[in-house]
Amino acid sequence: MKKKVISLFLAAAMVATLAAGCGTKGKEGDVNSASNGSNGSGGEVTVEGKIALVTDVGTIDDESFNQATWEGVSQYGDAHDIEYIYYQPTEDSTEERINQIDLAISEGATVVVLPGYLFGETLSEVQSTYPDVKFIAVDVSEGDMTAPIASNAYACTFSEEQAGYLAGYAAVKDGYTKLGFLGGMAVPAVIRFGYGYIQGADAAAQETGTDIELKYTYGGQFYGDANITAKMEGWYSEGTEVVFACGGGIYTSAREAALNYEGMIIGVDVDQRSQGEGYAYNPVLTSAMKGLTATVVDKLDAYFTGNWDSIGGKIENLGLKDGDYIGLPTDDDSWAFKTYTKEDYEKQLSGIKDGSISISNDTENKPEVSDKTTVTYVD
Repeated sequence: MKKKVISLFLAAAMVATLAAGCGTKGKEGDVNSASNGSNGSGGEVTVEGKIALVTDVGTIDDESFNQATWEGVSQYGDAHDIEYIYYQPTEDSTEERINQIDLAISEGATVVVLPGYLFGETLSEVQSTYPDVKFIAVDVSEGDMTAPIASNAYACTFSEEQAGYLAGYAAVKDGYTKLGFLGGMAVPAVIRFGYGYIQGADAAAQETGTDIELKYTYGGQFYGDANITAKMEGWYSEGTEVVFACGGGIYTSAREAALNYEGMIIGVDVDQRSQGEGYAYNPVLTSAMKGLTATVVDKLDAYFTGNWDSIGGKIENLGLKDGDYIGLPTDDDSWAFKTYTKEDYEKQLSGIKDGSISISNDTENKPEVSDKTTVTYVD
């Protein structure tokens, strides 16, 4: 089968074929390589089909969530010479997302990957409309859905609080005492990242006996703009040293502000160290990652090897106890810490895996902190 990869957009009543190619591939960190049971060739492919990915509203080259899931699709398709394609809605609505899924299936898709919590309502509808098609929804929880998950669908979320904890702990251990958190929107995944970040920073502050300050806010969107940049410049000008920018393209505002004040940022979802290249210095300290690429590869492998029954009808939450789904990038080029070591990091990973380090995933109540940590929540 000759592989074809194109991007289709639905505009008004017309479908226009816009581009060909696999999209821009970002630098992958350890967590985002498919190292969790299948590496693109986990088993013998016995099912014929075509893969489609439909984005929620963003693009597949966002250097973040969508790109990482798309890389899972393209990685698996390339490894097995399976046709794959992506579709991007023209507006942020359930109706338009369903339109794109309708289009994908009409053009032969047998398994559809849906990245992002916005697909909860969409998945609830299309899983019954297309019982013979398989759906893989990444970052969709039971609470996002309006109907029980069907046997032809699989959904998962991640223990983002673990990734946030690791990033906050490492930053304080590396000597940072004035931290910030810039979330995109106050949705569960972003909140878990942020509250985990607070918990990790506080744990390190208690261990080192260091007083730390942490500012916390949401931008109300998943992209940067002049207003958010100005807000971050205010933080850096007041002494903030590092900001965890958690919300897709919102990191661009944090990066711009950081560079103006010789500050640092922490990336999210994937290793965003490459997004700090080309400046006077690289402002990306680390990234709080989750295994998006690995997850997509693993679940596609279950479908194409005839093992869909092992995942169909399930909604899972994936954390370190389940495999290498969470972590910081450990490639030498991405390890920008000065005193915090990889050996220190491995101890934290082990503690989370064996349960000796407890991290709350509560998104309703702000984390309690010790007297070493002062958190200021900013509107």
